[in-house]
Amino acid sequence: MIEMMIEQRRRSLGGGLEVGRILPFARRRMVGPFIFFDHMGPMDIAAGVDRSLDVRPHPHIGLSTVTYLFSGEVMHRDSLGSEQAIRPQEVNWMTAGSGITHSERFEKARAVGDHLHGIQAWVALPKGDEEAAPSFSHHEGDDLPQWDAAGVRGQLIAGRAYGLTAAARTHSPLFYAHLELAAGARAEIPTVYPERALYIATGAIEIDGERYEAGRMLVLGAGASSFQALAPTTAMVLGGEPVGERFLFWNFVSSSKARLAQAAEDWKAGRMKLPEADHDEFIPLPSGDPSPPPMS
Repeated sequence: MIEMMIEQRRRSLGGGLEVGRILPFARRRMVGPFIFFDHMGPMDIAAGVDRSLDVRPHPHIGLSTVTYLFSGEVMHRDSLGSEQAIRPQEVNWMTAGSGITHSERFEKARAVGDHLHGIQAWVALPKGDEEAAPSFSHHEGDDLPQWDAAGVRGQLIAGRAYGLTAAARTHSPLFYAHLELAAGARAEIPTVYPERALYIATGAIEIDGERYEAGRMLVLGAGASSFQALAPTTAMVLGGEPVGERFLFWNFVSSSKARLAQAAEDWKAGRMKLPEADHDEFIPLPSGDPSPPPMS
């Protein structure tokens, strides 16, 4: 059963970078702990592209960011001193906790051109970990278990599913996987988590007798356990245990409106350290109320 279908809404991040925004959505703010889900590209980037395309240093609290690419390369730098390029089928997992700043630069594209395509997701931290010390980890190879059977190639990005466990440290029960399906192949969807979703990045699928095209997230009910590809398809399956009500303002996530306001003031006042290797520019705090309606 499909509880809801969410279509991506195209959003410009400035400098020519465009994404398909899926979460948060007005009628479905979260799926398990996943509170944000952007489909980056696909887009060709010409060599010599202006630096305005880059995502300049900006802050986060109360969440983990998960960057995963199908193609292209992005350079990550953060206030912990991390400097790590991410490439296809690798994971950059950054836990903001009490506060971190980072940038995402298209340095390879600027040098030789590139084709960017991937997903940026945010995972809300449970209340007991919202103020944890920030951390960053990079994962590839055996850290991200893979399988290949009956026309389905899979890679577990985070959490536990399909009898496998990924290496990134998570703070609540969840799963997140990348599936590549040949036309006609059928893939299983983990059923042990109370909230689950399927995102179609490319191709088309059939589930419960209905056809769904790329750019759509299907929020799944308890009975949905598999789907079939109607064409070569790239899909992401995700979900987990809910972490409770959350508020969101700009890049900040918290169970407390007051904490959001404090984070906004800290950034505006320059009290959050910038990446040591990338501190000459940053994204200013947007105007607006840092106390939005609750996420549920």
